[in-house]
This record gives sequence, C-alpha cells and structure tokens, in this order.
Amino acid sequence: MLRSTLQKIIRHLAMRYGKFRALYVQLCNLCAKEYTEFLRPHGNLYAIGENCSIWPNTVFGDPAYVCIGNNVHFSYGTLIGHDGSIAMLDQAYNVKVDAVGKINIRDNLFIGLNAIVLRNVTIGSNAILAAGAVVTKDVAEGDIVAGVPARPIGRLEDLVKKLQAETQSLPWVDLINSREGSFDPEIEPELVKLRVCHFYGNTSTPTVAQFQQSPYPS
Repeated sequence: MLRSTLQKIIRHLAMRYGKFRALYVQLCNLCAKEYTEFLRPHGNLYAIGENCSIWPNTVFGDPAYVCIGNNVHFSYGTLIGHDGSIAMLDQAYNVKVDAVGKINIRDNLFIGLNAIVLRNVTIGSNAILAAGAVVTKDVAEGDIVAGVPARPIGRLEDLVKKLQAETQSLPWVDLINSREGSFDPEIEPELVKLRVCHFYGNTSTPTVAQFQQSPYPS
C-alpha cells in the first residue's frame, strides 16, 4: 500500500513537473509508452512525433539536437550529438573547434538493441537499425543497416514480404491474425506454449540433454 501510494506521488510529480526523474524510472516500472509521454514535456528533445515508444534505458547524449518522427520505436540505444574529443584536442593542439550535429530520425523506424547513432546523421523513413549498429552516416529511406560502421544489408519492403510468408506457415498464425497490435497480453501465454512446443517438441521445461538433442538450429 505504501509503495503504491509513493508510486502515485512520484508519477504525478514527474509527469506534471519533471521532478525526481531517476526515482520515477526506478520505482514506477515504466513501459516505453509511458516514458515517451514523460519525455515529451521533460526530455528536452527537439521534437517527438506520434505513436513512438522509447525505453528509459535509451540514452540521449544531446537531446536538444534530436528530432524524432512518427511511429519510431526504440530498443535500448544511444544517440550522441557531439564529439567529446574536442576537449583533448584543445589541450593537445591548442585549437578551438566545435563538433556538434543534429540527429534527424524520420517516420516508421525501429532502432535495435545497443544501436548507436552519431552526430550529423539523418535516418530516412521506413528503416531499421539492427542491434549493435553504429550509424555514422545517413541511412536511406527503406534501408536496413547493420554493423560497425553500419552499412545497408537489406530493404524493409523485402523483410515485410519475408516475415509475412514466414508467419503464414506458423502453427499459431490464427492467433497472430486475431490479436490487436503487435502484442496482446491476454493471448501471449498461449503463444508462448505453442512456440515452446513447436521449438522443442514438448510443453514441459526442457532438460539440458533435451536442448542439446533438439533438431532445431539455435
């Protein structure tokens, strides 16, 4: 009861006034949608579009230079709008330089786990940054990029066709077709059971020996 009351107070102060951000994140079990709504007035970003989801672990090194379009979804990643080496260069070479740039994220994007986006980068619409990608230059509209530094590895339209065909072959396709959005907590437990059965051939918790003997690739 005390924890619930404290959560309500902290949530109110954070959403209304931007106070106690660290405590808000720690105590209130935030989903990405709620944290995005917190960032709108209090995150100091240049802009955030509609239907976006940003997890609290996402790092905006220079939020004032970041513009986010519509339907942009983050796994945990890092966006850095400056080059911190200028402090070293100032001392080592006695030069006064600036190395700051915008990060412009257009519409319909997914930014994968631990992806890093550096300054002076525009990411075109309908694109995916793969997990671990380090994006140092512009990403063309419709591209999927991966690697260090990130390079195009495919096109989003091709991925859509591939996933559609793959999904139609799944034993639980009817559940996928019936659910609202990309995640439905009411049917998720049943989906997990069906997937485990499909992957391992049973619904019980597998032993190590069963896992090692599984005919399915890892």
